[in-house]
Amino acid sequence: MPEAQPELPCPFEKRFPSQLVRDDVFFMTLAYNQAIDAWRRDEVPIGAVIEVGGEVVASAHNTVEGVRDPTAHAEMLALTQASARLGDWRLEGATVYVTKEPCPMCSGAMLMSRVRRVCYAVPDPKMGCLGGATNLNDLPRVNHHVELTAGGVLEEECRGLLQAFFRLKRGGPDGQS
Repeated sequence: MPEAQPELPCPFEKRFPSQLVRDDVFFMTLAYNQAIDAWRRDEVPIGAVIEVGGEVVASAHNTVEGVRDPTAHAEMLALTQASARLGDWRLEGATVYVTKEPCPMCSGAMLMSRVRRVCYAVPDPKMGCLGGATNLNDLPRVNHHVELTAGGVLEEECRGLLQAFFRLKRGGPDGQS
């Protein structure tokens, strides 16, 4: 097991949404909080939450660097948690909330696990595969398609978090080393 790292300071604060209205903003806020946890562990700040019937069944953030595993994306970890909790690899009633558009691996896993819906905050024109660089959901021969909410839900907040993280990694406020 990897050695525990001290938490890094994150200039963004977690949010505490009301439990009374469990809508897209509520669940995306929980994913945003997961992304802040990722930042504090020096991981790319992406978070994911999976909801079924109004209840959170999984939540995770990227751990790629910490566990040295290229598959340790927030979405993959959350899908594994949800499957274990629900006792089935088929997540037919689930909605995945993720702070950035899923990559090819994560998009494919969501299709394969038959999630009902994916809601992502920030589109990714370079690597996103649910509408950004390409859309695996549009493949005509795929036997399952997800409902999609692409961008708009906490998009500005999630984008700001990602941009600030990479600006810091590049060496300064303007991104120059």
